Amino acid sequence: MSRRPEQSVADLVGRAREGDARSVGRLISLVEDESPLLREVMTALAPHAGHAHVVGITGSPGVGKSTSTSALVTELRAGGKRVGILAVDPSSPFSGGALLGDRVRMQEHALDPEVYIRSMASRGHLGGLAWTTPQALRVLDAAGCDVILVETVGVGQSEIEIAGLADTTVVLLAPGMGDGIQAAKAGILEIGDLYVVNKADRDGADQVRRDLRSMLALAQRPEGAWQPPIVATVAARGEGLDEVAAELEKHLAWLRSSGELAKRRTRRARDEIEAIAVTALRARWGDVHGRSELDDLAAAVGAGESDPYTAADELLATFTD
Repeated sequence: MSRRPEQSVADLVGRAREGDARSVGRLISLVEDESPLLREVMTALAPHAGHAHVVGITGSPGVGKSTSTSALVTELRAGGKRVGILAVDPSSPFSGGALLGDRVRMQEHALDPEVYIRSMASRGHLGGLAWTTPQALRVLDAAGCDVILVETVGVGQSEIEIAGLADTTVVLLAPGMGDGIQAAKAGILEIGDLYVVNKADRDGADQVRRDLRSMLALAQRPEGAWQPPIVATVAARGEGLDEVAAELEKHLAWLRSSGELAKRRTRRARDEIEAIAVTALRARWGDVHGRSELDDLAAAVGAGESDPYTAADELLATFTD
C-alpha cells in the first residue's frame, strides 16, 4: 500500500507521539525496510527517546515466552503502564516476513489502545533478535511506552544478544524440558537479571529452582551488585506475574541508583553505532569495488599465497587510497 506523499516524517512522529498506532506501525515499517528516510526518522525521534524501561524476555523454546509476555502485559496494564511489545519471530523462507502474527499471539491485548504489539522477522539474524530491533525500540520509546517487552525468537544457547539490548533481561525456564537448565547454562544463565520458573505447577519445578539457586550461588558478583531473584509463575493462569512486575520495578530502581542504567544504555548506543557504521562501510565498499577484490584476496589466502590478516589490511587500505 503506497504511503500518502503529504505525510511527512515530522507528521508521522507527531502522530506516533499522540498514540496513533498506524503512525507507529508506519515508522517501524520504515525501519524494517531500511528506508532512505530512516536517518530523518531517527533524528526526529532522538529528542523523545530514552524514557522506556526495555525488558528482554528470553529462554529456550517451549518455556512459555509468549504466554508469559501476554500475562505480564496484563499485570503492567493493571499498574497503568503503556506497553510496547516487539515479538521477534523466525522468518518465512519465502517472504522474509515473520512466521507468527502479532494479533494471533496476543489477541486479548489487540484492542487496547495503550498496548502496541509488533511482530518482527529475524531474517536470519543470529542471537534471537532482528537486525533492526534497536531502531524499532526507539520508535516505541518515543511513542510514549513506559515499558517495552522484547520477546526473542527462542534459539537456546545463542539467544544472548538480548542482554546487550535490554535494561533488564528476564530468563524463563520450565520443568519437564528434558535437558532443563543444561540447555541454557552455557549462555543465557549468565545474562539474567531475573529468573522465572514458569509452569511451576508441574512436577520438577522445585528442582529447577534449586538447580538455579546452586548455579547462581557459584557466580562471583562484586559487592553491591544486583542479586538476580528467582520467581515461580504459572503464566497460563496469570499466577506469579505480580511478583515478576514488582521485581522489574526493583531492578529498574537499582539500575538508576547504581548508575548501571546509564552504563548499559551507553553500551547499547555504542553497539548500535558500530553496527550501523560497519554496515555502511560494507555497502560503500561493495558499491565502489564490487566483490571481485574480496574474491581475489580470498583466493590468495586459500592458495596459501597470503594470510587473512594481510588480506584484511589490504581490503581496509582501499578506503584510504
